[in-house]
Amino acid sequence: MTTLAPDAVPPLAPAARRPVPLTRLVDVELRKLVDTRASRWLLAAVPLLTLLTAVALAVWGPDTEVTFGAYTATSLMPLELLLPLVAVLSVAGEWSQRSALTTFALLPRRGRVMAAKAVALLLVTLTAAASVVLLSAVATVVAAQARGLDAVWDLSTTLTLRSVLAYAAAVAFGFTTAVALRSTAPAMVACLGFLFVVPMVSSVVAGVSGWWAEHGAWVDLSWSLSFLTLPGITGEQWAQVGTGALLWIALPLVLGLRRLHRVEIR
Repeated sequence: MTTLAPDAVPPLAPAARRPVPLTRLVDVELRKLVDTRASRWLLAAVPLLTLLTAVALAVWGPDTEVTFGAYTATSLMPLELLLPLVAVLSVAGEWSQRSALTTFALLPRRGRVMAAKAVALLLVTLTAAASVVLLSAVATVVAAQARGLDAVWDLSTTLTLRSVLAYAAAVAFGFTTAVALRSTAPAMVACLGFLFVVPMVSSVVAGVSGWWAEHGAWVDLSWSLSFLTLPGITGEQWAQVGTGALLWIALPLVLGLRRLHRVEIR
């Protein structure tokens, strides 16, 4: 009877490992969104500010503002401020809290991690927008009955969807900024500057420069996104939205992800 030498024994084939499902990664990222105190407060502030806005408009607003369109437009404003900051914390917090090493050690495929973060933020954005629209509808009915008025449903489904798209683009900008900078404080400053400083500066420049007043919307993303909240939007304005999104979201995101795949995680 012959026996094989120890070094001649064929090695056992390693067990095939199934890739981690994207749904599980998204569930993890959703739970990580509420892991920090800052994220919890930002997410909790969305329905709270929506409720306070609806109550203030119902109590002190004129009768002409007791409409579904006015409630929805006013109540969606906190989303533009808070959700991009949540996106920044979701991505840049991995480096600020030094958890990126653990995250990418458990799952070295960095692209899947970032995709899971993007999907989680999209779900949070859509859920928050749906809750705001629902609360606005309830506030419209309650305020109209309290004042003895007829409820005015002056907001079309198309305009509602375009408004949600505008706020989703703002969240995407926050996500892109965090991917590109990978630091919470600079990313938040850049995000807030985009939301508040850039529109004011662009408006001032448009007032003194005829060229910018005519062509600025092709470059200024905040300017072109405002077209989405108008009752009507032209084909040229849609093109301006696409150009701004390409310049300030798509291109920086591609470059940021490329750098993220090459940078050393510490």
